[in-house]
Amino acid sequence: MKRNVVTIASASGALGLLLTWSGLAGAEDYYQKTKGYRVEPDTDPPAYVRNLSKTQFEQFRDVEWLDVGLDFRTRYEYRENDLRRRNNPTTNATLNTYRNDPDNLWLLRTRGYIGVKDILDPLRFAVEFEDARSYNGLYERTDADINEFELIQGYAELYFDNALGHNRPLSIRAGRQALELLDRRLIGNNQFRNTTNNFEGFRVQFGKKQNDWHLDTFALHPIERLKYDFDRADEDIWIYGGVLNLRQWSEFITIQPYFLGRKQNGDPTNAVAANRKADMDIYAPGLRVYGLFGDSGFDFDADINKQFGRSGSLSGTTQTLRQHDALAYSLESGYTFDYDWKLRASLYYGYGTGDKNSTDNTNQKFDAFYGFNQPWSRNDYFSWDNVHAPKARLEFTPYKDVRIDTGYNAYWLQSETDAWNRANLRDRSGNSGNFLGHELDIRLRHKLNSYADWSLSYARFEPGSFTRAQAKADTGPFTSKAGNFFYFEVSLNAFGDGTIK
Repeated sequence: MKRNVVTIASASGALGLLLTWSGLAGAEDYYQKTKGYRVEPDTDPPAYVRNLSKTQFEQFRDVEWLDVGLDFRTRYEYRENDLRRRNNPTTNATLNTYRNDPDNLWLLRTRGYIGVKDILDPLRFAVEFEDARSYNGLYERTDADINEFELIQGYAELYFDNALGHNRPLSIRAGRQALELLDRRLIGNNQFRNTTNNFEGFRVQFGKKQNDWHLDTFALHPIERLKYDFDRADEDIWIYGGVLNLRQWSEFITIQPYFLGRKQNGDPTNAVAANRKADMDIYAPGLRVYGLFGDSGFDFDADINKQFGRSGSLSGTTQTLRQHDALAYSLESGYTFDYDWKLRASLYYGYGTGDKNSTDNTNQKFDAFYGFNQPWSRNDYFSWDNVHAPKARLEFTPYKDVRIDTGYNAYWLQSETDAWNRANLRDRSGNSGNFLGHELDIRLRHKLNSYADWSLSYARFEPGSFTRAQAKADTGPFTSKAGNFFYFEVSLNAFGDGTIK
C-alpha cells in the first residue's frame, strides 16, 4: 500500500514538505484484491474492456475518453450423470427426470462494449451487448445457456470527480447494469455461465474502490432473461442495500459491513400458474473482512450474513407466510509460498442453514440471492443454502502464463429434512442422512498471447449416502452414479490485453 511521502528540497537549503495519507488519502490507491478462490468481483467496466488509447491502434493514442470491448468465448462441455435439476421451459415447473445420458454441449457467447467518459463529464454512459447460444445439447434449451441479441448494460451516469474531496467522486448511475459485490456469493454476474445476471434501476457510489473509504448503494430490479425476446425487468422484485468499504484501518485488511434487502410483491392468484409468486421481504445484514496477515504469506477471506424477515410459499393459489430466520458464513485461509511457482495452499469452510420443518412458522433456509456458484462447485451443484462445505485447494503457476488449480470438496446437508436445492432432491423424513458427496476438480488456464486464452477442466462428483438413497431403479434419478464434467474453452479479445508494444 502506498503512503505518499514527498520531500521537496530547494537549492537554498533544507525545505521539506511531508505529505502523508491523512492529507491526500483521496489521491492514493488503497484497493487490495482478495486472494480467495474465484471471489474477486469483476472490474467496472468488465475485464475484457480496454481504453481505446491503450490498444494496438496507434492512431487512437489520444482517444482516452472511449472504452471499447469485443469478446468471443466458445466452450465444449461433456457432462455425464448430471444432477442439476431440469425445468420445463414453458411452465418453469421442475421435471422429475434427470440428465443421465452423456451430454455434449457447445456454448458460444459474444459480448461488445462501448463506454464514454471524461469528455462529456459529468455525463457518462455505456452500452454492452451479448449474444449467447447453445448447440448439440440433449436437454431443454434454457436461459442459462441462451440469450440471443441482448442488451445486458445500458446506463447513463452522472460522475462528479471531486465532489467529496480530492479524487473522491460521487457517481449516480441509472439504467440496465451489471453488479458484483463483496465475494460474489450473494450478488454476482455469474460470468462462467453462458448468460449473465444483470439488473435495472439505480446505483449511487460515494467515492471509488481506490479510496480509503467507499460506500456503494443501489436499488435494482433483476432482469428476466428471455431466450429469444428482449429481456425485461422483473418489476415485482427489488434488491437494495449498500456496502461500506473501509481500507484505511489497516494496510493489509479490508472491512466491509453491508446490508442487502430483497422484496417481492407476490401474485399468488395469477391465472397463469408460471406467473404466480409468493410475497417475500428479506433483510440481510452482514460483515466481510479479508486481507493478509502482514507479510507472513498468510491470507484470509471471511463473510457472515444473518437474514430475517418473512417469506411466502404457494400451494396452488394459497399463500402461507412464514418468518424468515437464516444464517450463513464463509471462511477461507491460505498461504502463498515464496518461490517461483507462486504456490498457494488454502482451506475453506462454508455454511448455510436449511429449513428444519416445512410445517412450522419459521423458514430457516438461507436465501443465496443472485450469487455465483462456481466457488462452491465446479459442477455447479451447490449454492449458499442448506450446506456444510469444507474444501482444500492448491493453486500454482508452473510456467509463465500457465495457471493450474486443483481442489477437493465435500458436502453435507445442514438440515436433513430440507432439500438439496440445485439437484431438487429431498427426504422430508430425514432418514437418508446428510452426506451429499464429494468432488475432485482440476483446471488449467493458459494465456496463449495478447488476444487469446484457453482453458480446460475436469471435475468428478462421487455421490454420498443421501444422494444414493434417492436413486430409483430404471426411472431415475440416477443418483447412485458418479458424475463427470469436462470442458474445453477458448476466449478471444479483439483489443488484446491492453499491453502496448
